[in-house]
Amino acid sequence: MKKILVPTDFSTQAENALKVAAQLARKHHSEIYLLHILEMPIQQVDPLSSYTKLPEAVYFMKLAHKQFEELKTRDYLEDLIIHETVEFHEIFKGVFHVCKKHDIDLIVMGSNGVSGLKEMLIGSNTEKVVRTSNTPVLVVKNEHKTFKVNDFVFASDFKDESKATYEKAIDFANVLKAKMHLLMVNTPNKFITSIKSNNRIKQFVEAFDFSNYTINVYNDISIEKGIMNFSKSINADLIGMSTHGRQGISHFFNGSISEDLVNHAKRPVITFKI
Repeated sequence: MKKILVPTDFSTQAENALKVAAQLARKHHSEIYLLHILEMPIQQVDPLSSYTKLPEAVYFMKLAHKQFEELKTRDYLEDLIIHETVEFHEIFKGVFHVCKKHDIDLIVMGSNGVSGLKEMLIGSNTEKVVRTSNTPVLVVKNEHKTFKVNDFVFASDFKDESKATYEKAIDFANVLKAKMHLLMVNTPNKFITSIKSNNRIKQFVEAFDFSNYTINVYNDISIEKGIMNFSKSINADLIGMSTHGRQGISHFFNGSISEDLVNHAKRPVITFKI
């Protein structure tokens, strides 16, 4: 985890994410890339020209750099390597571009679910960033003066297509020295017996040299409720899951599940793309 991307609109929620990123960067000797998005057509903006069709774009870019400079004076960023960048894209495209350009290892985004980075983290933009990003996305809801992950819930249907993301989750758990709690939620609409569920998970993990985990089958009225209720029951520090659009385990990101877990869950959520 050498490079961490933090999209920011300079709000409190964005700074909560930056504080978490700073702790990770300090512990793992990572560099932080701060990204501010200006949703204006880049082809109409030429900061080197004496004339531009969008003079306000140059103004906002200079304002962003000023805010970057103020932000970098924070004590919690002292001695860390911070890069700043301003992109003229839609948010999810800007995130994708920076990740590809700088080979980012982790994205940390802030949200309180209903305000702050609302334009970044709810509705279609949330799902586009989470679904399309090949880079793991960590969504932080609150301020964490000490970001420590002891118990990490990984929710999945534990089919073969999820093995690649489970491997990424293992890497993340090893970096954080966290215990993983493998979770399969059983619902009335998609009922599977406990024996079959446990056997599926056991067969799934056989291919991996990783033993710091527990196996859990949890019954609830819906998948999102099950994930949140189980995580609450063990006081989990982090919830993780897989996503790859609307196929396979797409139920994790359809409708209310995406909203509940990415925007409304009180605990941090990390997603890994299949």
